[in-house]
Amino acid sequence: MNTDLLVQFSSALAARAAVVRGAIAAIRLADGRHLSATLWQADVAIASEQSLPRRDEFELVLAGGAVAKAKLAGRDPGTNIAALRLERPVDFQSPINADAVAGALALAYGADGAGGVRARLGVVNTAGPEWASSAGGRIDRYIVLDIALARAEEGGPVLDAAGARLGITTFGPRGRVLVIPSATIERVLPALLKDGRVARGWLGIGLQPVAVPDALKEQAGQPGGAMVMSIAADSPAAKAGLVAGDIVLSVNGTPAYRLRRIAAALSDIGRPAELRVIRGGKLVSVQATIAARPA
Repeated sequence: MNTDLLVQFSSALAARAAVVRGAIAAIRLADGRHLSATLWQADVAIASEQSLPRRDEFELVLAGGAVAKAKLAGRDPGTNIAALRLERPVDFQSPINADAVAGALALAYGADGAGGVRARLGVVNTAGPEWASSAGGRIDRYIVLDIALARAEEGGPVLDAAGARLGITTFGPRGRVLVIPSATIERVLPALLKDGRVARGWLGIGLQPVAVPDALKEQAGQPGGAMVMSIAADSPAAKAGLVAGDIVLSVNGTPAYRLRRIAAALSDIGRPAELRVIRGGKLVSVQATIAARPA
């Protein structure tokens, strides 16, 4: 056995890539291009929803070059997760799931399109708390990798130094490499496999951030709110009597000028929502019932 620590480290990385290769698939696209996907169950592959073409059937290239057909099981723009159901189960070694730690090594993998694996080594730059995406989804951790990633590798698995699975890669704003955490995938996947989508709360209003009028700032207790610009017919907002021009200050205590947090505050479908509203220069309270966003 070679006692050189650098050689041992290199050999360990190569061995890890050989093992995880079986859990990676390439999703064939047009013009010979591909995306990466991560086998999550024997017959389920997970991909980055934002890059997956809008169609129902796909061809996947598995480890060793075998081709498998798969159908779209569901997709959720809110968490950027898409699930594909393979026609036949695949035998692969599934890692255990783990949480990310800032400063720790991260191993990101992708498919090469021909049954092989691409490997990247970096560190976890950020491992922050849960956050709300611009599409209204709740992501369990805000994980940023200090790593280079090719577009074709998006959707591949990310492991820690112990070989545990942190999640899958996706691209965020300004080309940042983010991780969709394993915890988020585990939470969302059952709904995708059962219903093809994740039901999210909805009031049926279009909002635009605005400043609270100076005369009402002290009474409102905050500098900004969100003006109602549109109201969907037969929506919870319409039934509650909201009107265009109302300035919503908060929803169940969440300031309305933080629009991403409002989406998170509407997660409990069927629950009441209390809206603090400025209408005609007066503060009023409006009660609505959160409904599921129409498909």
